[in-house]
Amino acid sequence: MSTNEPQHPNSVNRFLIMGPPGVGKGTQAERLAKHFSIPTISTGSLFREHVRNGTPLGLEIRELLAMGRYVSDEITNTVVAERLTQPDAEQGFILDGYPRTLAQVDALDAILAQRSAELDAVIVLEADHDQLIERILLRAVEQDRSDDTPEVVAHRLGVYSRETAQLISAYDARGLVVRVDGTGLPHVVADRITEALRAL
Repeated sequence: MSTNEPQHPNSVNRFLIMGPPGVGKGTQAERLAKHFSIPTISTGSLFREHVRNGTPLGLEIRELLAMGRYVSDEITNTVVAERLTQPDAEQGFILDGYPRTLAQVDALDAILAQRSAELDAVIVLEADHDQLIERILLRAVEQDRSDDTPEVVAHRLGVYSRETAQLISAYDARGLVVRVDGTGLPHVVADRITEALRAL
């Protein structure tokens, strides 16, 4: 983020960040978190934390994953709701990887309504399809990930597009969606996000 961007320590910033594989969503979520002094909340990280700590939910999640099944909406919503009650999320948060379904959108609305809160923006990072494939394949070579073939990558991008289309439309109808070009150097993309949020 630009260093001359004014800080507002007493403001509340509640964001979702969405974007296809390879667009740099994780990097931008970290930058936003640092800029606004708010936590990034990832369902994947929450699941791993519960499993690592051996909580009742963690044991259930471990069993589901061991059977190759998805973690249910009910468990996911419970884990997120619990995380949002923690003190560091009082001044805002960045949700990464949640919600993934329209049912989860409704659940998040209910979770926030209980706290008389609502989302401020849904940041959608975008990039050219071919460029994304090129990025992911390059990363696969650098990280020696032979499972990331062009066919697998194209499939993952297709799944993302199908899964998120309805979510983006739902939030777009509320005027919350901020579309940002995710190509270029990380600090350039970060500045684009800042400008888009200011305009919103």
